[in-house]
Amino acid sequence: MQAPVLSGPQYLREGLKLVLSPSLRLFVLLPLAVNLLLFVGLVYFAGHQFSLWVDSLMPSLPNWLSFLNYVLWPLFVILVGLMVFFTFTMLANIIAAPFNGFLAEKVEVVVRGTDDFPAFSWAELTAMVPRTLGREARKLGYFLPRAIALFILSLIPVVNIVAAPLWLLFGIWMMAIQYIDYPADNHKMSWQDMLAWLREKRWQSLGFGGSVYLVLLVPFLNILMMPAAVAGATLFWVRERT
Repeated sequence: MQAPVLSGPQYLREGLKLVLSPSLRLFVLLPLAVNLLLFVGLVYFAGHQFSLWVDSLMPSLPNWLSFLNYVLWPLFVILVGLMVFFTFTMLANIIAAPFNGFLAEKVEVVVRGTDDFPAFSWAELTAMVPRTLGREARKLGYFLPRAIALFILSLIPVVNIVAAPLWLLFGIWMMAIQYIDYPADNHKMSWQDMLAWLREKRWQSLGFGGSVYLVLLVPFLNILMMPAAVAGATLFWVRERT
């Protein structure tokens, strides 16, 4: 029996409880520190450039249509916000990928009650780096052509009005891919097989991805929710694979 779409928020909520538990707290501190430093730097940079980015994307309207600026401006603020959000999320996950992969392992141990993974060691964590970064590069290869197409769409006057909702839908799908890939990669599932499995569970995946997307849009809360998303995705993997 397939889980309902509303199971997405439940996975995320249970994931948050897990990462706050004493048994997993140690494995959350490193990705939290990485995400905090990156978030502060990106917010500082975006704060100085945000208005310029919005103005450069806004279409130039003739005087008799100038009243539409009041309608379009909020839409393009949202568009730039989504683009900044994507940048932060992708960079944070690339940098924290080895830690997130290791966290997914430890969450699965707690959930299943059995430990089939090697014991923690810095040598093991270091050995995970090439594999996890290679997987992140594969995600980037999936993300970039689609993001570039959406960005080009964002530059086309009139047509770019649909860019914001398309970014939103694409973002929800990418959140499912981004986080569920950690446990999938730990079990050596190929990239194509992982995508095919997510498509089979499209609505559950979108439900989870949408929940993650919403909480990651909240400044500062998103720093804590990234490890929670890893834990929630691992719960998704364990329960939906049975």
